[in-house]
Amino acid sequence: MLDVQKIRKDFPILNRKVNGKPLIYFDNAATSQTPQQVIDVIVDYYTNYNANIHRGVHSLSQEATDAYEQARVKIQKHFNAKHSHEIIYTSGTTHGINLIANGFSSLLKKGDEIIVSALEHHSNIVPWQMLCERTGAVLKVIPMNQNGELVLSKFDSLLNENTKLVFVNHISNALGTINPIEYIIEKAHDIGAAVLVDGAQSCPHIKPDVQALDVDFYVCSAHKICGPTGVGMLYGKEEWLNKLPPYQGGGEMIAEVSFEKTTYADLPHKFEAGTPNVCGGIAFGAALDYMNTIGFDNIAAYENELLDYATQQLLQIEGLKIYGTAKQKTSVISFNVGNIHPYDIGTILDKMGIAVRTGHHCAQPIMDFYKIPGTIRASFMFYNTKEEIDVFIASLKKAIMMLS
Repeated sequence: MLDVQKIRKDFPILNRKVNGKPLIYFDNAATSQTPQQVIDVIVDYYTNYNANIHRGVHSLSQEATDAYEQARVKIQKHFNAKHSHEIIYTSGTTHGINLIANGFSSLLKKGDEIIVSALEHHSNIVPWQMLCERTGAVLKVIPMNQNGELVLSKFDSLLNENTKLVFVNHISNALGTINPIEYIIEKAHDIGAAVLVDGAQSCPHIKPDVQALDVDFYVCSAHKICGPTGVGMLYGKEEWLNKLPPYQGGGEMIAEVSFEKTTYADLPHKFEAGTPNVCGGIAFGAALDYMNTIGFDNIAAYENELLDYATQQLLQIEGLKIYGTAKQKTSVISFNVGNIHPYDIGTILDKMGIAVRTGHHCAQPIMDFYKIPGTIRASFMFYNTKEEIDVFIASLKKAIMMLS
């Protein structure tokens, strides 16, 4: 059992007020909050050893380099990658996906096929459309059903000898659906296709084991996992990362440079051109330390309690419809109330100090499937409480009354 009140003391932002009301933060699927332990690491870096890394012989540079590379090892161990050089620092999930899409531009040809799912964030749709435009490859889509689950029989029928890549999120940001990625990876590998999993929404709730999954690429962002914005991780199997060309050219990613020819550095530096987000990488490691101290099994169990409690309360409201009722889902609830526009409800809730997300959640194809403009999305983390849900429900009822 989690001591939630003790945990909440680690998050200074939870003490503030919004529009004169105590903040209730239910927008965790967009970004999580940051504990003091991680904030302290950021302050310590800029206070005591801010320096550029890898190239300096002076003490500050060496200290920063050591801390940055130690954080890479923490990330490796957290995701159970075989080698630390299979962990590439990125600016976030979107960067990691684009890095792989760019790399496959040189490996695909006209007539090749790539598969995405209907549940994807725009970040896991648009780069593949751009890749198809460059290469002549064809994009296929795994359809979804009314519960917000992928139709696996259709996925099976899409796979063939022309399939080269499969991309799917681990958890839907819009609906909370946990996708059966083990099945998808196994089936894709059976016909020789590579698989990239977007883990942006899963990593706050699940501790993925990339070797057990046998996934080829896995991406995530630190700001979803109690870390800072502007830093993330791409895991890639060593053999795949060696096949792909560099994403960007510049300092750090080279072995030798002349005007006649440039040779590239070994992994991971081949994909890390320029001065990195040194502080962000170090804080990413600190955020994983923090969450592992709490324990992901504890986090999952408690967040499922919050999900069940909030779902039961919401379903008692007349005219309210929840979108995304998969059997396997995490602590995200997307809903609408009658014909009331989600933006209007979200605006009133904000006046009551409650932060939710409204709109299409960068998942327009999902909204088009349900024939709606968007939803109200409440998403919970381990520092939220049932008492906050009670206030949210009461405030939501007031908002509905005002708008009816």
